[in-house]
Amino acid sequence: MNEDGKKKVWCDYQKEIAPDHYYYARSCIRQNFFPGSEETFLKIVGEVLGKDIYDDPHQTTCTGIAYHSAAIPMETTMTVVARQFSLMNEAGYKNFIPSCVTSFGIYTEMMEVWEHFPETLEKTREQLRNATGRTFRLPENLVHTSDIIYHFKNEIAAKAMYRLVNKRTGKPLRGVEHIGCHYAKIFPVKGLGGAEFPCVLSGMIEAWGGEVIDYPERRHCCGFGFRNYVIKENRGYPLSNTKRKFDSMEPYQPDFVVTNCPGCTFFMDRWQYVIAEMEGKTYGANGMGIPVLTYEELAGLVLGFDPWSMGMQLHQVSVEPLLEKMGILYDQTKKYLGANGEALGRPELPERLKVYENDHPC
Repeated sequence: MNEDGKKKVWCDYQKEIAPDHYYYARSCIRQNFFPGSEETFLKIVGEVLGKDIYDDPHQTTCTGIAYHSAAIPMETTMTVVARQFSLMNEAGYKNFIPSCVTSFGIYTEMMEVWEHFPETLEKTREQLRNATGRTFRLPENLVHTSDIIYHFKNEIAAKAMYRLVNKRTGKPLRGVEHIGCHYAKIFPVKGLGGAEFPCVLSGMIEAWGGEVIDYPERRHCCGFGFRNYVIKENRGYPLSNTKRKFDSMEPYQPDFVVTNCPGCTFFMDRWQYVIAEMEGKTYGANGMGIPVLTYEELAGLVLGFDPWSMGMQLHQVSVEPLLEKMGILYDQTKKYLGANGEALGRPELPERLKVYENDHPC
């Protein structure tokens, strides 16, 4: 294929991303797993990039976990989504950006249904009006928050204090990018690069100086699957999927993993501890594991944000090896301090997975 043909094909994988004025929809599980990531995103977009972004205290869950677990019907989810859009309308915004990839899939699915079945849209309007007295208009632009960071990746690079480069060797750090299934696989045309060539995270890594690792299970699911995890007896299945990914990436010696799904970040971080306890198997150098970051945390590190202010001490796998490779200065004594400087206590050390304590692995 000639160069012009390649450019034309690649254009089909692009999407419109509004340049400003965002209505921000938080993620219920991200707020519980890695709450600092959402605050980091708001700071990057609002303060560093100088964009208008609204964080609405009246929003609710999109119902994603319950919907995909078949705990509530689609009609209920539609009405909840309609209320979210009504809140956006009320606040005076037209660009809707959800923090969670499952929410992104939910909002996209409901809008697709309404487009093809207008009678369903009218029924949802009626249900919302009867339940809340509200009306709503659809957003003009709906993208995931990782799309926003990707869109401004070069602006972030221009403001960077650090790069994804090993300070000791001068070589690019090797990153694994993991795309959430609900971002690129439910509606491939709605994700940057589609399901086959998603570039939303790889574009960030490359723009900030890193090298993207290609490995056999690069597009394999982390295994979360809501119905799998909700039922305790099924949790071995998600675990086996994550182990398969780590076994596949291990020979390539990644320095970090970055994801755009809160569930994927949580499981790929926590399952490393579980695998170590169950099988005595650890990944990464010196039994430390491979740090798994949210894209907001990765952007924050590049911009020079304090890792503990971003809440990176909540990760099961220690992030200090990555910080030291990047040459990031950090105060280890502040790792377990609260916002007011009070000591929060230290977690118990795992038996096999090594963690950083007092500036050294143990």
